[in-house]
Amino acid sequence: MRIISGRFKGRRLKSNPGMTTRPILDRAKQMLFDRLENDLREARVLDVFAGTGSMGLEALSRGAATCVFIEQDHQAFALLRENVAHVGAEQCAFCWRTDALNSSYKPRGLDAFLPYRVIFHDPPYPMAVAQLKPDTRMYKALGRLASPEISDDNALLVLRIPERFEPVLPEPWRQVGTELAVGSMRIRFYEKRGTITPPS
Repeated sequence: MRIISGRFKGRRLKSNPGMTTRPILDRAKQMLFDRLENDLREARVLDVFAGTGSMGLEALSRGAATCVFIEQDHQAFALLRENVAHVGAEQCAFCWRTDALNSSYKPRGLDAFLPYRVIFHDPPYPMAVAQLKPDTRMYKALGRLASPEISDDNALLVLRIPERFEPVLPEPWRQVGTELAVGSMRIRFYEKRGTITPPS
């Protein structure tokens, strides 16, 4: 696993063995970040279910201003911190070990890292299938992400899901553009249109 382009280009990243994380293939990552090029310039980024940091670090490499990484698994989190240090991104990155579904998405003392302009949301596939529908913890968490103090008015949510699955997201997330399809993976793009009162 490596950084494909930008100021950290070519840096090798550590990945977590086993099934805890699901690194994205270089081909898919190249397609995704080519599409996001204009969105990432000076953007504040949130990487939810960050694993060992491949997505957020690629974003920082390609011009994002800051990135908050959220990862709960102990081993993946340790490797995430090593990867951030390896590329020298400590000043613009914050690694947060917390439950992504219960998070406030507002790390204390890091007001300069918010509101987020681009949000990567990459839950484990079984969790995505079980939770990306109304009245679930993830559905409510996506509602919190839409709060004005958390994300920009036109924030972009990048969601990775398995093929043949139709997620349901709360207002105001609206699907935009054409999804990316690589093998059994789908990447969909959602833009925040207006604001809502997040569910309690």
